[in-house]
Amino acid sequence: MQQLKDNLGRELVNIASDEAIESFKKAGKIAGEALHYGKSLIKKEAAMLEVLDKVEDKIKQLCAKLGDGYIGGIGFPAQASCNDIAAHYCPEEDDKIVFSDQLICLDVGVHVNGYIGDNALTVDLSGKYNELVKASREALDNAIKAVGVGVYNSEVGQVIQETIESYGFKPVRNLSGHGIARFNIHTKPGMPNYNSAEKFKLEENMVIAIEPFASTGAGLIYEANEASVFMQESKKGVRGTFAREILKEVEKLNGLPFTTRWLTRRFGKAKVNFGMRELMQAEVIRGYPPLVDKAHGIISQAEHTLLVKDKPVILTKYDDE
Repeated sequence: MQQLKDNLGRELVNIASDEAIESFKKAGKIAGEALHYGKSLIKKEAAMLEVLDKVEDKIKQLCAKLGDGYIGGIGFPAQASCNDIAAHYCPEEDDKIVFSDQLICLDVGVHVNGYIGDNALTVDLSGKYNELVKASREALDNAIKAVGVGVYNSEVGQVIQETIESYGFKPVRNLSGHGIARFNIHTKPGMPNYNSAEKFKLEENMVIAIEPFASTGAGLIYEANEASVFMQESKKGVRGTFAREILKEVEKLNGLPFTTRWLTRRFGKAKVNFGMRELMQAEVIRGYPPLVDKAHGIISQAEHTLLVKDKPVILTKYDDE
C-alpha cells in the first residue's frame, strides 16, 4: 500500500511492521492499566483536575519502566467529558469541577516509540444511565467481533448502530473511530458508528481504534466553547518570541496532542495565551473544542485499540476485563 503523508510527514494509513506491533502492544498495555486506574479515582467529591493529573503521572511512571529500546509517554491529554459532552474536555490548571452525579467518559492514550494505545470507558456516578453505558460497551464488544481482514468499515459501523439502537439510543454519527499511525492518533480508515456510505476494506496489521458513542439526544455533536486540546498542524516559522518558545515545546511532541495546562504550568497564562494566539493565526496549531450533543442528550463511550487480523487482537485489553 502507498504510504500517504500529512503536513508533518506522518503516515496517513498504517500497516504495522513487526517492530511497530511490539510497540503498539506495550502502549496498549499501559493505556489499559492507566484507564482503569483512572476509573478507580472517579468518585463523588473527587476533583477532575486532580484525577487527570494522577492518570498522566501514572502513565509516566509506567513508561519509565519500559525496557531498552522503548521510549514512551502520554499519547494525548487524559480527558473526562461529562454528561452531554462526548469528547475533548480537558481541564485548565484552575478548573474547579468536582465529580458529583455526572456521567463521565474517560479517554486515555499512551505512546511507545510513537505508536499509540487509545482507550476509553464511561463511569456513571448518577446511577441513572446503566443501560446507556451498556449500549456503548456492548456495541464495542460486538464491533470487535465483526472486525476481520477484508471486512469493510461500514459493516462494523452497522453492527455498532444496530446494537446502540436496540437499547433505544442513538449512535453519534459525526464521531467515529479511526486508524492509528506513528505519532498520528487519527488516520485512515475512519471507523463509523453507523452504516455509512464509506467503504474502506480493512487489511491485516492495520491498527484501528473503535469507539462507539451512544446518545439519549440527537446523536450529532457540535464544537462548543474554547479549546484546551491542540495539535500541531504544519511546520512554519513564527516571529513572536512567546510563540517561538511555545512552538519549541510543542515540536517535542512530534505531532501528538497537548493541552493548555501543560504549557501554562511552564510559561504562565499570559505568555501562553499570547503565543498560542499567534500559532493559531499562522495555522501552525489547531484547537479541538469540547464536542457536545446538539440536543444536550447524555452520551456514553467505550473504546479499544485493535490490531486487524482474521481474529483481531485487542491491544488495550486490561487483565481484569
